Amino acid sequence: MERADIDRIVAEVGKLVATRYVFAELGEQIAADLAATAATGRYATATDEAALAELVTADLQRANGDGHLRLIHHTESIDGAEDGAVAEATYERRARRSMSGIGRIERLDGNIGLLEISPALFAAHLVGDEITAAMRILRHTDALILDLRGCLGSDPGSVAYFLSYLLPPETHLNDVYDRGSDSTTQFWTLPHVPGPRYGTERPVYVLTSRRTFSGGEELAYDLRHNDRATLVGETTGGGAHPRIGVRLGPHLEASIPTCRSINPITGTDWEGTGVPPHLATSAAEALATAHEHARTRLAENPDS
Repeated sequence: MERADIDRIVAEVGKLVATRYVFAELGEQIAADLAATAATGRYATATDEAALAELVTADLQRANGDGHLRLIHHTESIDGAEDGAVAEATYERRARRSMSGIGRIERLDGNIGLLEISPALFAAHLVGDEITAAMRILRHTDALILDLRGCLGSDPGSVAYFLSYLLPPETHLNDVYDRGSDSTTQFWTLPHVPGPRYGTERPVYVLTSRRTFSGGEELAYDLRHNDRATLVGETTGGGAHPRIGVRLGPHLEASIPTCRSINPITGTDWEGTGVPPHLATSAAEALATAHEHARTRLAENPDS
């Protein structure tokens, strides 16, 4: 890479962090630290954009470990104007290539449904039909296992849409504070959904891993604190700050957290702490553990 390109990219990242990061004072501090590090020549050693992204990300996260604060290198070209928001077409393409995040649907022994969400749930207008179809397929199962071990994110609106099938109508799920507008948006389950709800009586299990992140964690967090599911697996990654993506080149995206989540029950979120399971086990053993637990529960109380 040319030194001028490196300096430009690092300066643009710093400006975005200083002006958009959800915590204003910390954003200014991180930007100043990034500029000071750049002055030492650390980034001049980067041989390509992937190497630069790795170095810059490590330095951005040094202050508070915010996993959403990153410079991301994509192997495929990303859509959008230079120095502008990543275009909707990029997210649409990712949704299509991942079957809208519906990774697996299966009926397990004991009439227990399995729904895997991976790698993410994108915006509700992109994935709503697929969520509805999945829940329609699973509607006659006696229990549900929701596999979030590979779920790396989701849109808050998609979380609300999906949880509308599992929680009572008009349940207050989450608030999101946005620094840019200095406003808070509330997210609630919907009063009505297409097709049948799964309801609130049948057992639900959620599989988690250390990789479960961001919106995947909100799914687990909301179900846990509404006493609607038993979490099985590992404590999740601990990223609760909704972000924007800004295109800095054909393959570079600045990921800037501009918001923070506020759960109406706990008054806080899962940033830096993750979501702990009820039944701790390795990610690899989580499905078998949840399946056995569900079968035993149904056998002991068929009307549960």
